[in-house]
Amino acid sequence: MPGYSTRIVTVQVGGHAYRLRVLGDLQQYADPDGHGADLGISSAQWSLFGQVWPSGRLLAQTMERADVAGKRILETGCGLALSSLVLQRRGAIIVASDVHPLAEGFLAYNAALNALDAVHYRQMRWDVELTTLGRFDMIIASDVLYERAHAALLADVVERYAQPIAEIVISDPGRGNSAALSRLLDAQGFSLHESRAGIDNDAAALPRGRLLHYRRGMGRLQ
Repeated sequence: MPGYSTRIVTVQVGGHAYRLRVLGDLQQYADPDGHGADLGISSAQWSLFGQVWPSGRLLAQTMERADVAGKRILETGCGLALSSLVLQRRGAIIVASDVHPLAEGFLAYNAALNALDAVHYRQMRWDVELTTLGRFDMIIASDVLYERAHAALLADVVERYAQPIAEIVISDPGRGNSAALSRLLDAQGFSLHESRAGIDNDAAALPRGRLLHYRRGMGRLQ
């Protein structure tokens, strides 16, 4: 037994049903070797990666219809990486990343569960540079601004890994820290198009949900 319980859920994205192994509930916790604690993951935060969150579904739906042809894409703070699975099914060039020590195993399991090839994965701390990661045409994330310090950390990720011509797509449930990120990305030359969005176009499903789409070197978004 791994020390935590799981269950299988089905999530619809763009007419496709994705089966996902998720943690049984938010009370799950297992860190016998202290790997999570060493990475700064508290017991209260430990189970968050293993759930399907509304913002994650919104990002996945956005990636289902996004123009991704020929683009190298990084999903950061991926958790269960539903968007990466969607992009893998579409044949995109996708790298998923997270700090959680179990994220890679769950992603591999879920890719196999959906008859997909393995998604390339890198464990990533936002405060430590991965010199071999390279640069990306698109960086995506969902609900990653839930602490004030995260805006600066995510901006550093963009500075390290975004191509000179790049786009950043963030689905945000409205926690109040996105304005700081927008200021930091503006200083890097990104322009912002912000739209209100809900799951399956139902605003009530994510009442304060917003899609933040930043672009640099690509002209203005309409």
